[in-house]
Amino acid sequence: MKKILIVEDDEIMINLLAKKLRDHGYIVSLAKDGQVGLSLLKEKENPDLILMDLVMPKIDGYSVMEEIQKDEELAKIPLIVISNSGQPVELDKIKELGAIDWLVKTEFNPQELLEKIIKQLGE
Repeated sequence: MKKILIVEDDEIMINLLAKKLRDHGYIVSLAKDGQVGLSLLKEKENPDLILMDLVMPKIDGYSVMEEIQKDEELAKIPLIVISNSGQPVELDKIKELGAIDWLVKTEFNPQELLEKIIKQLGE
């Protein structure tokens, strides 16, 4: 079974994502802010994929992604950003920080996310 770490502070979004992924057979870990997400990663949670919000309390998604890039093993984990914005400058920055894909929350479609995850995990 593949493991997915969701780093997201929006309660409704995190519950929706977790349910959809668990229903599809994934093991899901949750972090409601960047600090907890980073702690889980450093404790060798070893997810197969990370879903990352950008705007969160304590440590934002950009900062978490910067920390991930400093660790050779963590940097290998595919990361999909889930954001409220899809501005080109934002997309360029998240690509530089290692994101392989992104979704805009206002255009969020659980099935589209699932398809992106399946594609990235080669299932």
